[in-house]
Amino acid sequence: MPGSRLTPEDRRKIATWLADGLGYAEMGRRLGRPTSTVTREVTRNGGPAGYLADRAQQTAERRARRRRAVKAAEPDERQTEVTRRFVEEFATLLAGTGLPRMSSRVFVCLLISDSGSLTSADLVRRLQVSPASVSKAIGYLESIELVGRSQEPGGRRERYVIDDDVWLRAWKADTGAHAEVAAAARRGTNIFGADTPVGTRLREMGRFFARISDHMDDSGLTHAAVADVLTVIAALVHAARPLAADDLATALDWPITRTADALDAVGRRPILSDPLTVKRLGRDTYAIAPRPDRLSSAQREALIVSPRSARRTRG
Repeated sequence: MPGSRLTPEDRRKIATWLADGLGYAEMGRRLGRPTSTVTREVTRNGGPAGYLADRAQQTAERRARRRRAVKAAEPDERQTEVTRRFVEEFATLLAGTGLPRMSSRVFVCLLISDSGSLTSADLVRRLQVSPASVSKAIGYLESIELVGRSQEPGGRRERYVIDDDVWLRAWKADTGAHAEVAAAARRGTNIFGADTPVGTRLREMGRFFARISDHMDDSGLTHAAVADVLTVIAALVHAARPLAADDLATALDWPITRTADALDAVGRRPILSDPLTVKRLGRDTYAIAPRPDRLSSAQREALIVSPRSARRTRG
């Protein structure tokens, strides 16, 4: 039947007719098929001199199995469209954070792949872009450690991979950048003066980025360790005087190592005591005080005098 697949009997006839020197057009007429069907069948399977009916049939069966497997693995057209729309919407959001548009699209494609990895050819096909565009996007993603490479087992092709640590690496990279901005802003505050308009702006900028950096810093502190830090801060506030580490440990009924760990943690993570700071006085004595960057010098001076006295003076 025209349009249906060639049968094993059709292929045996073609092999016989080839041996007899029959033309493709005549073969097509006898089979009730277009001439192009016969021509394609012979060309795919060794040409007129090498055509074998059994081998051609086996090749056709393998090809049919591959087509069925690919079809079974592909989602329906509606789901494909939903996926495509999600990639574009998510990529737009990522581009809003500063990630280049094409890099955002490539990243989202990798993110939603089952294995978390795709080849360049996969990305070209899914995004309908050039290999050069994919290569440039991958290069950028690699430079900020969001994507890695792996070799296909038994093959030469590379796969681009997103692993489970991608968010941690991105988090740490941002943390370092924020800390550097905060440090630069603090230097600027000192240069221009904390009470000048420039110094005030830089001080606020430094606070903002320092807070982000402190929150994002991967310190490895557990909830129990954070609770110990807060207990030490409360103890120093309640005592209202400097305390040695061993005095703190005795008052809290803790081992000295636990107290020392809490003091060390608050030293590494000042955000934990904000808006206070734990100051080390001498070798092992500690006191609590307001963070110096929370108030300007004018505010600190004004607070030395009671507000009522200050109003009478101004009056």
